[in-house]
Amino acid sequence: MEKQGFVYILANHHNTVLYTGVTNDLIRRVYEHKNKFVEGFSKKYNVDKLVYYEVGDSILAAIEREKQIKKRSRTYKEQLITQFNPHWEDLYEKII
Repeated sequence: MEKQGFVYILANHHNTVLYTGVTNDLIRRVYEHKNKFVEGFSKKYNVDKLVYYEVGDSILAAIEREKQIKKRSRTYKEQLITQFNPHWEDLYEKII
């Protein structure tokens, strides 16, 4: 049986920067972002607020979905987030 996969979107404090990622362990991965263990874009732009996530049946399905989301416009991503999380709250505390 293949492990689940997660697609997630992080935002910075002001919701001006978005980051889309994929992982097989959402809690661990967001923890890494929050504690600046992940080098690169999210660390550089202080993107560590979990505002959206989806659960996929497999990591491969999650990777495909991540690619779909990344290709879409910022407006699409904002609509996706707002439908899932209307107040753009940090969802991390709700998943741990």
